[in-house]
Amino acid sequence: MAEGLLRHLTKGRVDVYSAGRAPSSVNPYAKRAMRARGIDIGRQRSEHLDRYREREFNYVITVCDRAAECCPLFLSRARRIHWSFPDPAAVAGDDAAVLQSFIAVRDGLESKLKEWLKTAI
Repeated sequence: MAEGLLRHLTKGRVDVYSAGRAPSSVNPYAKRAMRARGIDIGRQRSEHLDRYREREFNYVITVCDRAAECCPLFLSRARRIHWSFPDPAAVAGDDAAVLQSFIAVRDGLESKLKEWLKTAI
């Protein structure tokens, strides 16, 4: 969701990538939460961190504690930023409860990104 939000907020003026140690497809609830915000992330996918090991970045932003633990393996001299958000996929409950957890994280990410963008670019 952070990738989609950042692309949307910067209107494509910055290169944005999403990576992790165990990349997977985009969660259907994330797609729904973003679609409700008017952003289609259906074509996004996460890559493995190894793909970007040698690439230089200005910033590496992690949005969950597990991802922050992986960052020391990332060799870029990028400025690292960590925002600790709960994993919305870990929420148990009915469809509405799980979707609401994704919406809450989406809204929190958007707020953090907007604040960060005031000084970052």
